[in-house]
Amino acid sequence: MIDDRFLHVPSEAARADLAVFLGHAVRVDPDALVRFKRRADGALAAWTTTSGFDTLAGRVFDAQIQPADFCVGAEHLLAALQAKTEGGRVDPGFPMDASWRGSLPPEHGFEHVDDVPARTLVELSAQGAELARENSTVTGPPRSLLDQIVLEVDGGGHQVEVPLRSLFALTAMGFIPGAAQDSATGQVDLAKVAADEPVRVRATRSWLRLDARYGSVCLRVGGEIPLLIS
Repeated sequence: MIDDRFLHVPSEAARADLAVFLGHAVRVDPDALVRFKRRADGALAAWTTTSGFDTLAGRVFDAQIQPADFCVGAEHLLAALQAKTEGGRVDPGFPMDASWRGSLPPEHGFEHVDDVPARTLVELSAQGAELARENSTVTGPPRSLLDQIVLEVDGGGHQVEVPLRSLFALTAMGFIPGAAQDSATGQVDLAKVAADEPVRVRATRSWLRLDARYGSVCLRVGGEIPLLIS
C-alpha cells in the first residue's frame, strides 16, 4: 500500500451498498477493475468494467478517496471492505491505474431523452439471455448478438438506439429493483419489477447512459451504434 492512498467509507449503509456493487462486479468478471473518481460536488463516483459487455457500470457513494482518481482490483477491494476496519478507512490495495483502458463518461453534458419502464428493459434482457444461451460459444455470446439494437428511444428532439449489451450490464449489476434471477431456474419474475419503475435514458453525442435506481451503465457509441441527436 502507498501511504497517501486511501478509501474512507464512514457510513455502514454506504459500506454495504459499495460491497453489493463490488459483489456484482466480481460475479460479472472476477478480474473486474473498479475506478474511483471524486466528483465536483464532493461525492465519490465508482465505475467498474463489465467483461464481455464493453459497458461501464457506475454508482455514486458518500465516501472520500486520496488521490482524487485511482483504479484497483474489485475482488481485493471487496475483501478489504468486508474486513473490520477502524473508522471506515479501507486499504484500496495495489494500484492498477495503468490497466484501465479508455475514458470515463463525462460528469455533465448528458441530455434527457426519455424514461422507459424498467420492466420492458428487463424483459428484453431476459429474451436476449435466452438467445445468448442458445448461441453462445466457449468465448460467450457472439458480438453480433450483443450489438443488436433492441430498443429505439425518442424524446426531446433526440433519438438513441439501445444495444442488448447495455441491458445485459444493467441487469447483471443488479441496478433494477426486483430484477434478480431465480437461483434455481435462472429466470426473472417480471411481476417483481414494479410497473411504474423507470429507467432514464440520457445521451451525449458519444455516450449512451441508462440510469436505474441503484446505478447507471454507460456505453461509448460510435459508427456501429449510431447516436442521433438533432
